[in-house]
Amino acid sequence: MDENKKHKDDTIAVHAGRRPLDNFGVVNPPVYHASTILHPTIKSWEGRKEGTVHKVGRHSVMYGRMGTPTQFALRDALSELEGAADTELLPSGMSACAMPFLALAAPGAHFLVPDNVYLPVRNLSSGYLTQLGCEVTFYDPAIGAGISELIRPETKMVWTEAPGSLTFEMPDLRAIVAAAKEKGVLTGIDNTWGAGYFLKPIALGIDFSAHALTKYPCGHSDAMLGSVSCATQELYDLIHQTTLYQGIGVSPDDCYLVQRGLRTMPTRLMRHHENGIRIAQWLAERPEVVRVLHPALPEDPGHAIWKRDFTGACGLFGAVIKAPDRDRLVAMVEGYDLFGIGASWGGFESLCITAYPEKIRTATDWPQDGQVLRFHIGLEDPEDLIRDLERGFDRLAGK
Repeated sequence: MDENKKHKDDTIAVHAGRRPLDNFGVVNPPVYHASTILHPTIKSWEGRKEGTVHKVGRHSVMYGRMGTPTQFALRDALSELEGAADTELLPSGMSACAMPFLALAAPGAHFLVPDNVYLPVRNLSSGYLTQLGCEVTFYDPAIGAGISELIRPETKMVWTEAPGSLTFEMPDLRAIVAAAKEKGVLTGIDNTWGAGYFLKPIALGIDFSAHALTKYPCGHSDAMLGSVSCATQELYDLIHQTTLYQGIGVSPDDCYLVQRGLRTMPTRLMRHHENGIRIAQWLAERPEVVRVLHPALPEDPGHAIWKRDFTGACGLFGAVIKAPDRDRLVAMVEGYDLFGIGASWGGFESLCITAYPEKIRTATDWPQDGQVLRFHIGLEDPEDLIRDLERGFDRLAGK
């Protein structure tokens, strides 16, 4: 898109990727289920990779696994929102996080991964990547420019999360990117928390921005999908080729659900932002709470970086509860009416789970000064959520 005509994010989320007049005026891109794509002539068949017949914008429709207009619409929308050259769709957020590693993996390759990384990415790093002959170093998430000292000649990528999984430390992305670029090393990020809306990694110089589209772009806890938005066409081609090698395709039904959710994502995210901060502030005043792990709070160690790089905060954060009696803790969480117990987040509903970061880390220590709870604050009325939490603290006290 012409930079002079570039719209703001709320407008992009509503309009990007849609082609109503190419679909009989249908507002939302329809669901195209396909494997075989027929051609009228041999010439068309033999020229399918050049898109001599079946074109959708800049995309060629060749085979179902390689994409239909449903997938292309979502790719285009995400690329525009992220400011990316192109975006690859994957079956899950984990697949999206894994793909940059797998595209760069080779015997002797070295990767740098934060110690607070999403656990499945840690397991990939210390498991499957080592089977491929790669080496991974886990680093202190607060390392900043010090990452330069860990970069080797064989380092292929520095991976980041902002904020970190479970404990929500905010890394200095600008310092990490500058150090990596100085040494010619690629950077990637799990941008699920920022959702491509509150954080713009590619504008910061990051090469790969991965998402669990399962979360906020979908917004309704009913689809599995991931994406990798790439800073350059060359990097996209690398990711795409790796995806093709592995025979990966994505469901058009899930793509439809995510692109439908994307249209209202900015509005929902602002409600998550407001509700999340309000509940986090309320928890911070409770005597049972040691600390709240939320970078949007002024007292958080990562607040200045968050304020510099983000335009908002989603509904996910953590809290450390004073070393509780286990049975009462269980009663507190299991007794909630409005907070479900379950993995994932980013839907309309609130969630609460226990977490144990001290059992995971290898490069840094997590102080065991209480029980970590991870909250996702949904779209409910915050007064109702507060009353539910109050009753939970009563259960914690044995009342």
